[in-house]
Amino acid sequence: MSEEIINKVKSSPLVTLDLEDILDKTTNRFTIDLKDHLFQGIVLKEKDFRDFIKSHDWTSYSGSYVNIWCSADAIIPNWAYMLLTSRLSPFAEMIVYGSTDEMEKEILRLNIQKIDQMDYDNAKVVIKGCSELSHPEFAFTEITKHLTPVVSSLMFGEPCSTVPIYKLKR
Repeated sequence: MSEEIINKVKSSPLVTLDLEDILDKTTNRFTIDLKDHLFQGIVLKEKDFRDFIKSHDWTSYSGSYVNIWCSADAIIPNWAYMLLTSRLSPFAEMIVYGSTDEMEKEILRLNIQKIDQMDYDNAKVVIKGCSELSHPEFAFTEITKHLTPVVSSLMFGEPCSTVPIYKLKR
């Protein structure tokens, strides 16, 4: 009467991809908010800003992700972003114009693009649904764009309960 219980999920050809595994939680992140360099809170003065650029220790951004933006409603000349970027470029791993949220999305995009598509060539892939992603909609959109050219099928959820997303037409 005792029948062996077979784990069909474990023996299936499904490949599970958990996007949390590609998150970069170790690289330092910095924000440079130009509102801290405004004269009377409304305008950036070139001489004062260039003094800051010359005296600031840019090496502290080595290997880090940096977002540049201005949280105040102010007049910021385009060259200010260019000047900051030129000083940060030798040190920062990534420089993004925009808010911290926009930087986190760019980090996600970068890490998804680093996934070798050939590891999933003609595979049946399940993108794990439960996660602590800060921007899940963005991440799921990016991974779908990245993998649909190579997978035979793409699903969302858990191997025991998936939502079909894409299937290669043969």
